Amino acid sequence: MTNFSKVSMTAILIAICAISATKEKASIRVFVLAGQSNMEGYAVVDLVGRDYNGGKGTLRSFLNDPSTRPRYRHLLNSNGTWKVRDDVWVRYRREYQPLLVGPSGLGFSVYGDQHHFGPEFQFGNVVGDKFKEPVLLIKTAWGGKSLYKDFRPPSSGGEVGKYYTMMIAQVREALANIGTDFPALRGRGYQLSGLAWWQGWNDGVDPQNAVPEYEQNLVNLIRDFRREFKSPKLPVVVGELTGPWVKADGGWDKLRKSQAAAVARPEFLGNAVFVPTHDFVRRAELSPNPSHGHHEFGNAETYFLVGDALAKAMVDLVARKR
Repeated sequence: MTNFSKVSMTAILIAICAISATKEKASIRVFVLAGQSNMEGYAVVDLVGRDYNGGKGTLRSFLNDPSTRPRYRHLLNSNGTWKVRDDVWVRYRREYQPLLVGPSGLGFSVYGDQHHFGPEFQFGNVVGDKFKEPVLLIKTAWGGKSLYKDFRPPSSGGEVGKYYTMMIAQVREALANIGTDFPALRGRGYQLSGLAWWQGWNDGVDPQNAVPEYEQNLVNLIRDFRREFKSPKLPVVVGELTGPWVKADGGWDKLRKSQAAAVARPEFLGNAVFVPTHDFVRRAELSPNPSHGHHEFGNAETYFLVGDALAKAMVDLVARKR
């Protein structure tokens, strides 16, 4: 090989490496977190007093307990303040309230304050630690919404749910405004990497109509969401319905089995998975909001563990897709 050829080959290799590095730098991993009020986030961080059962089951209570502190230590900076990530970002457009955008940390629950959180908090930590690319979490969640009516996907027939339409619109809006919402991410491309679905209470309270349809409606939602974004094998994780009815018989039991059966279909093998959460439910008397079973009693451990499990299942599916 002549010196010229060696130089040319070296130049080509450098160019290829440069292109690969540019493509890697341009990529943002985007995950959509969708559902109803449990996905909105009602876990209590640090509120105490009579209205919060003396602070039992708050995130701060678990950090103050030497037996549970190791699980949550990564959420704090060395000076005791709450950690904010510089590689994970969150966008959450609440209904009739200001848009929430920023680096992942506390502040992305339905209240938009530093005293509550949802599954996105630990979900962001897991995926942020796993992927070398920047991560964007898009939350699309509204309380009191059923899959039967509110999130009803087009393939289920009848009137398309208002909140299915809003979910799709919000995802598109978020993807179109990454550079505006997050200047640090300006100029990068993105890849839609997964959908996490955690919902079911409003279907469970309608055992005559919603529960019998739940399995097929969930199958249709997955198919339609993938079709909307031209991603036929998009990883999807479905979190089991939690709350005090996680072991209830009748319609509640059928709904949970429908969630698992939907993603167990052959077409979803290797690209969708059901995530059991029944072991994460905590007792009402050990939680901040003992009368709020529909919000997991506001127990921080429940929300933390759900976010952790959803994220780990998502990481596994993404790895399989490669």
